[in-house]
Amino acid sequence: MTVVRYAPSPTGRLHLGNARPALLNWLFALARSGTYVLRLDDTDTARSTEEFARGIEEDLSWFGITPTFTVRQSHRTALYDAARDRLIAAARLYPCYETESELDRKRMRARALGRPPIYDRAALNLTDGQKRQYAEEGRKPHWRFKLDGRPVQFADLIKGEQTVNTASMSDPVLVREDGSYLYTLPSVVDDIDLSITHVIRGEDHVSNTGTQIEIFEALGGKVPFFAHHNLLTGAEGEGLSKRIGSLSLAELRAQGYEALAVAIVAVLTGTSLPVEPYPDLRAIARKLDLSMISHGPARHDPAELDGLNARILHTMPFEVARPRLEPLGLASEPLWLALRENLSRFDDIVELSKLVFGPIVPVIAPEDREFVDLARDNLPPEPWDQGAWALWTDTLKEKSGRKGKALFMPLRLALTGRADGPELRSLLPLLGRKACLDRLS
Repeated sequence: MTVVRYAPSPTGRLHLGNARPALLNWLFALARSGTYVLRLDDTDTARSTEEFARGIEEDLSWFGITPTFTVRQSHRTALYDAARDRLIAAARLYPCYETESELDRKRMRARALGRPPIYDRAALNLTDGQKRQYAEEGRKPHWRFKLDGRPVQFADLIKGEQTVNTASMSDPVLVREDGSYLYTLPSVVDDIDLSITHVIRGEDHVSNTGTQIEIFEALGGKVPFFAHHNLLTGAEGEGLSKRIGSLSLAELRAQGYEALAVAIVAVLTGTSLPVEPYPDLRAIARKLDLSMISHGPARHDPAELDGLNARILHTMPFEVARPRLEPLGLASEPLWLALRENLSRFDDIVELSKLVFGPIVPVIAPEDREFVDLARDNLPPEPWDQGAWALWTDTLKEKSGRKGKALFMPLRLALTGRADGPELRSLLPLLGRKACLDRLS
């Protein structure tokens, strides 16, 4: 059984870059009929809010992601406490009393001596008396995990064989002075407890993986498979951030982008699969393999999203569009088929439908008045289908000698009031003969 997890922190709105791991995990689970866990990493009580948590669930729902179940780390503290106690008992978690300024001085001194600024493990040499003295001074310890200091190897499902040498790393702080947990310990404990089989996340976590594997092993948990994907960046290679609202999904939704277009761009940019319309996420899941993800950067081009959004609308079947057309009073298949190829955003159809239902202001240049009168007088009788346009214009070519733009543009301007828009052969049957007579007059 495949079990994946998406683990955002509810400290801001999700952006396009956050959507990438959310979707990669979802597609991976879809392709394997697996379990998808939404884990809200809300241990940062100062910045985590219920509003942001609801926003995450709204954004995932917009994509059609339906987690098998959701857990919150703030509800799972007892598990982390038990793991902490086990690591202390095994002498893998040890108390440290240095203040931040003292640690800064140590790092500066190490750099001045040409040494890597990693923690010197001085706390391991503290006597019980020194610890009591710190306690009497009111100091509370933070707790570090004692690394093995060895090359940790793992087979990354995207990047291939990886080695992280924990000998070059500081023993990580897992528990703060106030007893709260940093990301690392709760994440590993949850992955063990929830039987996570695959951890699919950004490549900025590769260096964390060596530490986490050591913690998995220290707790006797099964180490999952890891896959670290390239990060989605802005057009100039800049990083995306929840804090500055970079391309937030809520904003993209408000701007009228299709969820499927946003999902395709978020997940397929920087892969060997083309960024093009797909029927749905399941169709992508059938094609996308983790090996198709590039090792290079995944750079987002806003123009690509605009173009893809339009292409999806231009081929959207009426049955897919119908539930969104009904509240607008525009649930007509001939109308949809006539107008969809001119949509950039779905809601553009409201304005475009005025070409059929009005009001419009016909535009008739003085030099075209005689030709437009001829066109009015030669409108074919109804009933009309899409062949009515060819019948009408063939007659006008013969009687006026006009052809090409000189023939079509005055008719378009008179019938729609604009120089561009839907094909008139599709529009004419929707307008009907009376409306055409009125506009041509």
